[in-house]
Amino acid sequence: MISITSSGLSILLTFLVYVIYRRYTRTSVKHIRGPRAPFWQGNIRDFSYQTNVGDLDFQYARDYGLIWRMGGPFGRDVLLVADPKALQHIFHKSGYLYAKSIESDVTTGVFTGHSILTAHDGHSHSRHRKVMNPAFSAPQLRSFLPKFRNSAAKLCRLWKEQVLKENPDGTVIAVNKWLARTTLDVLGETAFQFEFGALDDSKNEVSEAYDNMFADSMLHPSLAVSLFRVTWWWVPRKLLDAVGYIPTRENSRFRKAWKAIEKVASVLVDNATIEAKVVEVEKGKKDVMSVLVRANTSENPSMQLSKHEMVSEMSALTIAGHETTANTLTWLLWELSKQPKYQAQLREEIKQKREEILEKNGAVAIDFSMEDLESMVFLQALLKEILRFHPIVYHLVRYATKDDVIPLSEPITTATGEVIHEIPIPKGQMIQPSFCTYNRIKSIWGEDADVFNPMRFIDGRVEHAVKVGIFSNLMSFSAGVRGCIGWRFSLIEMQAIIVSLVENFEFSLPPTPVEILRMPIGVMSPMVKGKLNEGVMMPLTVRAIQA
Repeated sequence: MISITSSGLSILLTFLVYVIYRRYTRTSVKHIRGPRAPFWQGNIRDFSYQTNVGDLDFQYARDYGLIWRMGGPFGRDVLLVADPKALQHIFHKSGYLYAKSIESDVTTGVFTGHSILTAHDGHSHSRHRKVMNPAFSAPQLRSFLPKFRNSAAKLCRLWKEQVLKENPDGTVIAVNKWLARTTLDVLGETAFQFEFGALDDSKNEVSEAYDNMFADSMLHPSLAVSLFRVTWWWVPRKLLDAVGYIPTRENSRFRKAWKAIEKVASVLVDNATIEAKVVEVEKGKKDVMSVLVRANTSENPSMQLSKHEMVSEMSALTIAGHETTANTLTWLLWELSKQPKYQAQLREEIKQKREEILEKNGAVAIDFSMEDLESMVFLQALLKEILRFHPIVYHLVRYATKDDVIPLSEPITTATGEVIHEIPIPKGQMIQPSFCTYNRIKSIWGEDADVFNPMRFIDGRVEHAVKVGIFSNLMSFSAGVRGCIGWRFSLIEMQAIIVSLVENFEFSLPPTPVEILRMPIGVMSPMVKGKLNEGVMMPLTVRAIQA
């Protein structure tokens, strides 16, 4: 007994000595300024309870600079990063050095399985990316434009024939609901060659499971859940999949979505795999699923994805590809409703392009090509500005897998008054890039960075001293080796849909004023103040334009 007790005390003493040693010899970020944080719960959760996404980020950036420190549970420091040079280092120069956090991996994995979104290490991520790249090449995605345009035309037809038929002066529509249904149908057709039937009100499990998924699961997370997630860092990774089966509010909602899409995707992966072995079929299939399956079977076996991973990719593509695009279009219609001059300017540009096409083709009606859409200067400026001003993914979470030094483009002052131009980062340090803050830096986007103004992308006021983002130097699609693989898909889809909507309808704010909040629910989504229980909602007055 004495021997066992002595051994236990020895182990405890050794552990305490190690903790004290690490505390006083380990590189620390305690000198970086930031708001006061209670030890046991921290203040990083405050972001989940702010009235509007970005309110706290913008305030802290004004108070402390483009990098500041906040507290996670149990005294863990988290660095918020918006400095462009720091972001360039984290995402471009050291993309695989800064891994996704265990919390985000596990949570995302509940509804996307083992997909590219949860590929933790560099080798696993590059394996997923290599197989998926052929399905997201620019020529492949541009070929989807007719399908995007057909879905947009169908939405316009339904609004005119069903919703607005008896209301020539317009009616209030929850535009976000219709846009989400449209983008889900687009994903089904282009990715799976599968009809979800969301626009036709087809009662299928996938559309029902995705409806308000993030609002139901991630709005105002409990303190208990936040504290529980911290413990995942001490759980072996092989056991973390079991966490998704714990019946929390989040897990229950996410697993419902996973089961719905898994049922569909599993059958489609099997069918596509069989068809990929037939030469005649192989040459004809152009949907994302078929291209992905062919790429997978042609790769070195050691690089191939398993069936579960293939199903997971389709789940990730479906949720990421329809939810984020629908949200961005929703915010764009809101801004166009608040500022009619921009809506009129876009409509006039569309009209001129339409007349140009008719004149060029001898009055033969031909739809817009990608070249036509990309030549619309104001349309392109609007898309860039909405992605800048309303970034759907406003934060990401990373951690350093080894010691590093992050450079800064703008020096910051530490708590001791020292002015520094770089920050030593210890292994394990949590990093939370603030995309919404980066997208509002005045030295990059102009003195009116806090105002929605697409003209900044036309009159040349945008400064790109440090190259960071994938598209127009924005961080809305992330950046580097882990940047959004579907960013081109989203851009083409948004162009196809918004042109149809603005050409056929006028949008304005509801006659009864409502306050729209930018709610933090994993993605930035609109909700009506006082009606959060109704979930994501954007009511706008829609009036059909008479031909």
